[in-house]
Amino acid sequence: MAVEVVMPKFGLTMNDGILKRLLKQPGEAVSEGEPLFEVETEKVLNEVPAPASGILVAFLFNEEDTVDCGAVVAVIAQDGDDIQALKSKYAAAVPARLAAPSKAAPSPPIENKAVSARRAITPIARKRAEELGVDLSKVTGTGPGGRVTREDVERAASTQSATQAPPASAASGPASSQPGSVIPLKGIRKAIADHMMQSLRESAQLTLTTEADVTAAVDLRAHLGREAEFTYTDLMVHAVARALRRHPRLNSCIENGAIRLREEVNIGIAIALDEGLIVAVIRHADRKTLREIAAESRELGTRARQGKLRLEDVEGGTFTITNLGTYGVDAFTPIINRGEAAILGLGRIIERPAIYRGEIARRSMMTLSLTFDHRIVDGAPAAAFLQSLIETFNYGER
Repeated sequence: MAVEVVMPKFGLTMNDGILKRLLKQPGEAVSEGEPLFEVETEKVLNEVPAPASGILVAFLFNEEDTVDCGAVVAVIAQDGDDIQALKSKYAAAVPARLAAPSKAAPSPPIENKAVSARRAITPIARKRAEELGVDLSKVTGTGPGGRVTREDVERAASTQSATQAPPASAASGPASSQPGSVIPLKGIRKAIADHMMQSLRESAQLTLTTEADVTAAVDLRAHLGREAEFTYTDLMVHAVARALRRHPRLNSCIENGAIRLREEVNIGIAIALDEGLIVAVIRHADRKTLREIAAESRELGTRARQGKLRLEDVEGGTFTITNLGTYGVDAFTPIINRGEAAILGLGRIIERPAIYRGEIARRSMMTLSLTFDHRIVDGAPAAAFLQSLIETFNYGER
């Protein structure tokens, strides 16, 4: 009996996905577990394996189509099935999807689809190849298992530019970034837009900002930095996780009309990528040492930039931290991730004169921006959380 392959639901908040690549052609044999197509969600790029072995009858959607979860994407015929009858059945249901490919002259291909279907290529590398006009079939991958990375593409582009004039897109930047151009709101960008708007509609968001003296934390990082490599974000993850145990309302959510205090403390870290923002999650952060948090944070950042994050890396967050201090920003209004009670924004650390123990001294100051759901917690408890957080950030757990 023929097997219908549906658009899977990766996570509770997913309603649809974008078909990025169809990895097989109708008429080809497929094996159970073999990658069949790629789906882009608001969080990660996922490969969907074939649920059964057989002959691929058809795909019912095209690449770049947005498909609702549960909708049939492909059909696999098995032994004894009448393939022609199946083609007729699904062609009648969705005739436009099974029509012969358009004979209109396409734009010059950037990559060899047959080759790229068999090779591991990060999403960022594929996008960069399109921008620079690099043929991915001619790029040697240096990532794990021969995976083609962004660095590989840019290296190939440099070699290409040495022997020929660069394409217009490489000389003047991506067309989508030129003044007067129109950028389609789709893919990860659209998913982020929908996610943020839904968060604002579903919660009562309020932001508190406070300037904190973090001189002790700066000194601590300078001291511990001789023994281990970690960032201020790592130090803040460590502090937030412990402050949340004392202020569990900030680590909660609303379910079925009630506030549920979560048992796990899973801290999400916002990571900026070329195609948008993604939040990777450090699970059980309250049980991990600073060294463990720093190591896991580095690993998540590397995988995010290589397009290798797994679904478990981005699901299950209970509180999020986003850092714009590296861009020279002091304070801002972060938007809560859906299903969480709060998000913390980190501003830059700057030295300035301040009153310290009755005297003017040079101190390291940082602005913290806490956006919280006023349905779950009021302003005073949120401010108390910030006070606990600053103390823990500077001096560790007491």
